[in-house]
Amino acid sequence: MTTKPLSQQTTGFNRGAVLTIVSGFLMITALYLALMAAPQATNLATPAERYAQRIFYFHVPAAWIGFLAFIVASVCSILYLVTRKERWDIWSLASIEIGLTFFTMVMLSGPIWAKPTWNVWWTWDPRLTISAICWLLYVGYLMLRGAIDHLERQARFAAVYAIIASFSVPANWLAIRWWRTIHPAVVAPGKNSNAVGGFGMSDNILNTLFFCLFAFTFFYLILMYHRIQLEHQIRHVEALKQELEVRG
Repeated sequence: MTTKPLSQQTTGFNRGAVLTIVSGFLMITALYLALMAAPQATNLATPAERYAQRIFYFHVPAAWIGFLAFIVASVCSILYLVTRKERWDIWSLASIEIGLTFFTMVMLSGPIWAKPTWNVWWTWDPRLTISAICWLLYVGYLMLRGAIDHLERQARFAAVYAIIASFSVPANWLAIRWWRTIHPAVVAPGKNSNAVGGFGMSDNILNTLFFCLFAFTFFYLILMYHRIQLEHQIRHVEALKQELEVRG
């Protein structure tokens, strides 16, 4: 397996810095819209529910990024198994690390929203159960990589694992459409539009949600850019270490 020379990885630094600043501005704007500008949902029963509802401006985009990142990783894993090109392994690793970070946000923010809405922090609802399994699967992915020292074998095993784990993503999405669940389907609700904790969305709420989705997606792309560059540098340094050990 080969790595790019370190000198090639500093190109585009200014572009990356500018895009990072833009991403920061978008995230700050999303925070303002979600907490200050967006109206409260009027059809929720208590003030606690109406305030907790604002979490969904971050809960839903974080879930979207988690799912997107896991699907991107599975596609990159397939490409790695087909081509054996190292860059696809790097992309897959970077996407899963970022996706797992966002999905951890989902697992933490969900109970905060659930407590005033369902009066419990957690319940073994089908979607919540599948979400917990999904989170554990991708924690297992990182543990698998850490347990294998040989880089090529690590990449091959991790690629197969990532493809299998990705089946939890459509299962998670379809859970509230396959089974009767208390989890609200705030996007494309279908038959579960009257789920406990659901709420109607006005144009202002929808606009804020879509802006947050855009800001989070842009943030994911920037994180991917930086994480990929970092991984190239890490592997280049490791290759240099191995070369020095052989010469020594």
